[in-house]
Amino acid sequence: MSKKVAITGMGIISAIGNSVEENYNALISGKMGVTDIENIDTIHKNVIKVGEIKLTNQQLEQQLQLPSDNNFSRTALLATIAAKQAVENAGIQNINEYRTGLISATSVGGMDMTERFYYQYFEDESCRKYINTQDAGDTTHSTANYLGLKGLVTTISTACSSAANAIMMGAKLINSGQLDRVIVGGTDALSKFTINGFKTLMILSDTYNTPFDNNRKGLNLGEAAAFIVLESDEIVKKENKNVLAYVAGFGNANDAFHQTASSENGEGAFLAMTKALKMAKLQPKDIDYINAHGTATQNNDLSEGRAIIRVFENNIPEFSSTKPFTGHTLAAAAAIEAVFSVLALQNNIIFPNRNFITPMEEFDLLPLTELLEKPLQHVLSNSFGFGGNCSTVIFSKN
Repeated sequence: MSKKVAITGMGIISAIGNSVEENYNALISGKMGVTDIENIDTIHKNVIKVGEIKLTNQQLEQQLQLPSDNNFSRTALLATIAAKQAVENAGIQNINEYRTGLISATSVGGMDMTERFYYQYFEDESCRKYINTQDAGDTTHSTANYLGLKGLVTTISTACSSAANAIMMGAKLINSGQLDRVIVGGTDALSKFTINGFKTLMILSDTYNTPFDNNRKGLNLGEAAAFIVLESDEIVKKENKNVLAYVAGFGNANDAFHQTASSENGEGAFLAMTKALKMAKLQPKDIDYINAHGTATQNNDLSEGRAIIRVFENNIPEFSSTKPFTGHTLAAAAAIEAVFSVLALQNNIIFPNRNFITPMEEFDLLPLTELLEKPLQHVLSNSFGFGGNCSTVIFSKN
């Protein structure tokens, strides 16, 4: 990229913590957030495990001091909490002082409210305020209105790569000079709709997810929101801002293979990683850590593993999936893993791939299973979505 795009703020709420600090402490202490379902009344309650945030909607509303007549969906509540944290962490006093945008990613949108009140809409006028929250874009606008942001507001929904594409779009808008600052990230709440959909695909595990393990049984769904603040080099210099890391490069490609499955040789993942390296002007040997997509499904781990081998050949850096900690948070996944990647860079620590026991029989790839302290300069983070949408972002110290 011709201009540096700095990360100056971060915010997150997930199954392992309600702030950046809480998430980091959970990662280094090995505290995983995947549990039995508590907040949703579903027939699958005792069958699957999820990465659930143990706060009710009312508690989330109280955190934001919202009026009782608000119409925020759970997805919007999570987004607003994380975005508010990110803005505060970046030290932003006047959000409209510069040309500022908000790009948020979601796949669930307000589905949690739709399924809750669907049969009451015709009879109970008080719950009709949630009809508009069904729209994925409503989540983003709710967050923007709360923050008082008057600039560009848009929503991206490319399944599990959504937040990575939000980061890419924000970086492009800054790099092209169209915006000075962009708040980017993703959010998704758990819902019966999501649980039933993934159950139909037969890719949910009835136990804890085990990325890159030969005996992996599938993913654990999770809910979360995370946002990072991207700012131009001009703002950083003008305000002498603290830079957490830089977006050094990124790539997006499509397998064009199947509606939900990735190609066996990981073509989309291979192209995304290759493009990201080229944009960052880095060689594969320069990458110190790969935050893998690592969903613990049969298809993803095989496809991603083969793509990693194609890119890095015999010099594969340490890699791990952090989804055993949080579950797979869908459109929020790339955003929370962006936060984790930046935390890894800041602290020179690689987080472990928990639950791994048996290497996959298809290749000789071993994820890192213990916390590792190591000097880090460049972290590559993968996020792959349904429809073959594959995205890679590289984060660097400078």
